Amino acid sequence: MGKTLDNVYKHQSLAYKYFLYLITVGLIVFFFPKGGKFKYEFQKGKPWQYENLYAPIDFSIKKTQEEIASERQSLRDNKTDYYTYDETIVSDVRQEVRDELIKLFSSTSYPQRQQTALLEVASKAVDSIYGNGIFQDSPAASSILLIKNNEARPLARGGYLSIQQAKERISRILPSLSPSEGRNLAGTVQRLLKANTFYDEALTERALADELSKISFTRGEVSEGRLIIAKGEVVEAENFKILDSLKEEYESELWRGNNYYFILLGYTILVALVLIMLFLFLKRYRSEIFKNNNKVTFIFVNILLMVLATTLMVKNNESYVFVVPLCILPLVLKNFFDARLGLFVHVLTVLILGFVVPNSFEYIFLQTIAGIVTILTASELYKRANLFISVGQITLIYIIGYFAFHAIHEGNLENIEWILFGIFVLNGLLTLFAQPLIYIYEKIFGLVSDVSLLELSDTNSKLLKELSDKAPGTFHHSLQVANLAEAAANEIGANAMMVRVGALYHDIGKMENPTFFTENQITNVNPHDDLPPRESAKIIIDHVIKGIEIARKNNLPDRIIDFLRTHHGTTLVFYFYKKQQELEETVDEKNFRYPGPIPFSRETAILMMADAVEAASKSLKNPTFMIIDEFVEKIVKGQMQANQFLNANITLKEMEQVKKVLKQKLTNIYHLRVEYPE
Repeated sequence: MGKTLDNVYKHQSLAYKYFLYLITVGLIVFFFPKGGKFKYEFQKGKPWQYENLYAPIDFSIKKTQEEIASERQSLRDNKTDYYTYDETIVSDVRQEVRDELIKLFSSTSYPQRQQTALLEVASKAVDSIYGNGIFQDSPAASSILLIKNNEARPLARGGYLSIQQAKERISRILPSLSPSEGRNLAGTVQRLLKANTFYDEALTERALADELSKISFTRGEVSEGRLIIAKGEVVEAENFKILDSLKEEYESELWRGNNYYFILLGYTILVALVLIMLFLFLKRYRSEIFKNNNKVTFIFVNILLMVLATTLMVKNNESYVFVVPLCILPLVLKNFFDARLGLFVHVLTVLILGFVVPNSFEYIFLQTIAGIVTILTASELYKRANLFISVGQITLIYIIGYFAFHAIHEGNLENIEWILFGIFVLNGLLTLFAQPLIYIYEKIFGLVSDVSLLELSDTNSKLLKELSDKAPGTFHHSLQVANLAEAAANEIGANAMMVRVGALYHDIGKMENPTFFTENQITNVNPHDDLPPRESAKIIIDHVIKGIEIARKNNLPDRIIDFLRTHHGTTLVFYFYKKQQELEETVDEKNFRYPGPIPFSRETAILMMADAVEAASKSLKNPTFMIIDEFVEKIVKGQMQANQFLNANITLKEMEQVKKVLKQKLTNIYHLRVEYPE
């Protein structure tokens, strides 16, 4: 059993992919239209252009969704509220009244017969008040059923009392019998009255659910052979509903009997084959994405959304199938991943939709060409003009493609459906929705786009302005690190924008105690001189934790927070560790190590190298080419020996390229020139 659980745990990521695959296949097949196509076209208010239509089969006239919703709302508005009557409370109140009156009589000189009479009067008054029960508040519903003695009986409006009304009635009943005794009697009874009728929500909801379940979704039958509509007759409201019901019945006829299972099996196999191709592509060419279930889920969700939108359009009005902005798919995927993946997923999605759209060859051809144009033209979407230019080119491709197909089919340019041009323009306008959609995806899936990175890289942003005000030295250091890291990332093909943003924010935790970091000390006073090394090390180490807290408070993306967490890895605060060793022989290294984790990507590894090199370069005096070369090699070698890059997917060749860039940049920073011979 234990081994089985271990295997399940080890392969849970793969199991999730299998589950996602099966769910996606099932949903896509479920979305597909189930049936053939109705051979008649009709519109409300237009004449019936075909021969007289007789009912080919018996079928029901279906109610519209609006009619069903109206009936449901009417039942909810006029539902009956159920109240339960609690006899125990009545008995308790009756007994309490009797006890209180006996106690009251014990301090008076009433004769026994008078006491008995008053007790009887009070008891009858209580019984009359509790006849239909006392409600805490007056019920709002017009229809009420009271459950008393396991029987439900209706209460007319005004046939019940609230607690306040019951007290008023007592004050009217009792004083009329004997003014002096009645007032004492009324006050006692009023004080002891309690509500004993309570709203039964569960029973009310069950009764409402039962009524809702009885709603019929049809409103009549049409027998086989009956004339539905005659040639030339205008399709009016009633005829339209009958024709619509016949169309729905006809389109579902193909899915009845054994045909249903064969059609379902065929769809399932074809869709499964297409999605297997996607998995194979990801596993072979995009292993990083394949290992990340969040990203795989993101890709499949986008495919599902496009399939759902298109199939809904086909079911409602297939003439407007090109309204669905399918090119949003490659736009979004290219923005978050790369162009090749975006095009591959787009083509696979188009192949899936080819099963359900009319004129599938034309559809697949146009959508594939449009997807290729999208990939080739859409770049740097954070520049507003680029998206508009790309959308304009996509729209133009649709229009040119339509002209070409029309010329092939008709042999001329007559009878062009000009409304399709409006549909293509609308498609382009909807494609512009890719920009806000990217923002929504960022929030849902925790992804980061170039648009967000560009916004975060603005040094006038609130957080970076705060850093420059509170810790100007750290801000300058972050700018230098950002320049070094960005250049190194460009050299090895890593995400340069991501590295730059991570570098700008990696030390924001130093804002909490800026003067404890040397780059922010403007005098010779060092606050660490007054602290033991262990406390100094804690302050230095804590800037990572505090930085993460500040980042989360300011809603920085998790991808950027990763740079804060990993830029020191699990390295040692060596200076204060050595100082502590001077004070005591045995020193626990844990108190002088950063919490980690170590870098787990090329980008975070680049930042660790650039940060260490830039910070340590401040200690260089009279640097030369040789000194800078040895200096960079020493720092990176130390990080490698500390096993800081074990989890980062960066090769030795890429690390050599990074070191080369760092050396060149430091040389430029210190304005070193070639030493000419004398």
